[in-house]
Amino acid sequence: MGLIKEFKDFAFKGNVLDMAVGVIIGGAFTAVVSGVVENILNPIVTLVMDHSEDGLAAWEKALPGNVSALASSIISFLITALVLFLILKGINTASAKAAELSGRGKEEAPAPTTKVCPYCKSEIPIDAVKCAHCTSDVE
Repeated sequence: MGLIKEFKDFAFKGNVLDMAVGVIIGGAFTAVVSGVVENILNPIVTLVMDHSEDGLAAWEKALPGNVSALASSIISFLITALVLFLILKGINTASAKAAELSGRGKEEAPAPTTKVCPYCKSEIPIDAVKCAHCTSDVE
């Protein structure tokens, strides 16, 4: 049972979840960057290097497909980010509920160390039986 608890503590620490989010978002964003390069920049470079009429016609013919491929990679990135957000929101809500139910996170107020003299209203130690300021007997 100790191994499972250790793994749970490790897996649900904030820094591990942040790292996992970074890796997943990085992978999804790589697809967007690749889409921009493959579908927009490479055809423009090819068109600039190939000054013929055939190159322009081929690029104009391929442009709608290139734009839709780029849009597809952007939509895929947004869906991945949304799903990841919803998963993390669920994990954070569940861990907050678990902490609330187990009593973790609630800090008890420290025991008072001073009290107020009922006569002169000065602050005195909690275990004092005589006020140091007005010399009255206090309970």
